[in-house]
Amino acid sequence: MTAYKHDVLIIGSGAAGLSLALRINKHAKVAVLSKGTLTSASTYYAQGGVAAVLDETDSVGAHIQDTLAAGAGLCHEDTVRFTVESGPGAIQWLVDLGVDFTTQKGKTSYHLAKEGGHSHRRIIHAADATGYAISNSLIGQAQQQGNIQLLEDYIAIDLITLKKLGLQGDRCVGVYVLNQKTGHVEVHLSKAVVIATGGASKAYRYTSNPDIATGDGIAMAWRAGCRVANMEFNQFHPTCLYHPEAKSFLITEAIRGEGGQLKLPSGERFMHRFDARGELAPRDIVARAIDHEMKRLGADCLFLDISHKSPAFITSHFPTVYKRCMELGIDITQSPIPVVPAAHYTCGGIVVDLDGQTDLEGLYTIGESSFTGLHGANRMASNSLLECFVFAQSASEKINKQLQESFQFPEVSGWDESLVTNSDEDVIISHNWDELRSFMWDYVGIVRTNKRLQRARNRVELLQQEIHDYYSNYRVSNDLLELRNLVTVSDLIIRCAQLRKESRGLHFTLDYPGLLKNSTDSVLTPHNAPLFTARKPRNHEKSQDHPSKIEVSISSPQ
Repeated sequence: MTAYKHDVLIIGSGAAGLSLALRINKHAKVAVLSKGTLTSASTYYAQGGVAAVLDETDSVGAHIQDTLAAGAGLCHEDTVRFTVESGPGAIQWLVDLGVDFTTQKGKTSYHLAKEGGHSHRRIIHAADATGYAISNSLIGQAQQQGNIQLLEDYIAIDLITLKKLGLQGDRCVGVYVLNQKTGHVEVHLSKAVVIATGGASKAYRYTSNPDIATGDGIAMAWRAGCRVANMEFNQFHPTCLYHPEAKSFLITEAIRGEGGQLKLPSGERFMHRFDARGELAPRDIVARAIDHEMKRLGADCLFLDISHKSPAFITSHFPTVYKRCMELGIDITQSPIPVVPAAHYTCGGIVVDLDGQTDLEGLYTIGESSFTGLHGANRMASNSLLECFVFAQSASEKINKQLQESFQFPEVSGWDESLVTNSDEDVIISHNWDELRSFMWDYVGIVRTNKRLQRARNRVELLQQEIHDYYSNYRVSNDLLELRNLVTVSDLIIRCAQLRKESRGLHFTLDYPGLLKNSTDSVLTPHNAPLFTARKPRNHEKSQDHPSKIEVSISSPQ
């Protein structure tokens, strides 16, 4: 089998992956793998915007403090400062790239929105379709670069490491990839491999994420020996559209930022009973409040009302939401929007430093797949896209230096399909998928208990065995690979949740409703992990104190 060889192989075509590709030295050969089309990443569907200090009334210090407060005591302050200070430069890069951000009416300055947890207006956006605008600009620029190869319908299966090849060293040298167009597995070798595959919210029954958010990168890195951290902190967006035909349509937080009111079916407002900031409280508080009221009332949904604003204001600020709701018979200029919480963002992930470097040499992770310490126990609105652009820049600097070093591609045998057959029982995959997402929602959702987590742990261990047997005997497919990865990340979520004996940020348990005085990150280390050094600040800058870590070593199935 012929191995494809690259200088840099990026898995994922969202904001993180494409930004990194565009920042790699133009003399390097870069390949970007997209599991579906280039626009299938979560970035394309992002409505809100990018948080950055862009107004003279705002300050870096204020943005840092807001982020630390939202993170509920678990943010790494050095990471927060690094990210926030790099924000204006990242925005300028996007502007230079041609992203058409919304300006203030009759002015050339940009319109800045305010979202939950922010003390100032600092969300730069393109109406309510910021992800669409950013994604189109990044794709357009990438398509014009002669050194960037964009490969659609490729799903990564597993990382190739020297250790797996029986060679000396703990380095990632490539990826086994399923070409969905041909149905065959290919070997792609690379001097540097970058995971930018997004989060794992499809582990839950209700999610705002596209179908590709199955935790592929996190699962692959775990199987290769990388640490993961804080996987228990799953952010549930408070307001996903509740409608049988809506599936996963998100109602942007900017609506609450512009005065949208959350109401009970009776029309009564309720957020003031849970937080003095009302609708502008951080997402974890708002999601729990909605969940509490729905369970108390036995309601299928609650409501978000912006109809007290003028129709002109609503249609100009939220054209995407207005159009989609009208398609479903909901006129948001006249009526409230039915909403429910939905799994939205994975705050934990693969442990990296401020260059995106993982525990494995040659392997980097950026974006939602990574654990940088920025989000702590709860991500503040619109800090996620900011993290993508900032860490794409820092990782690119490290990778460009690495490419100057000598590197010899190893010999790799092809994917062995001689002992497997085509599946005649794909119904098992769909049944296991449904069961997994149901018990994750019921037992590892917005409110947890020890018993619920143990029930989930028991079920996930049975599923792991079933899927391992299935994976060993049948040819791989997209559905099988996604299920395999979802079960792996679900297990990591449950294990991290069981480690946390408190309620903090996005992790709320009835058995430990209070806060621990000295809280820590929950870090899981697989038995096959390489020897790694402690996380170091970038460029030997002075490190700020951040929480210590609970480290637990557990098995990582191959």
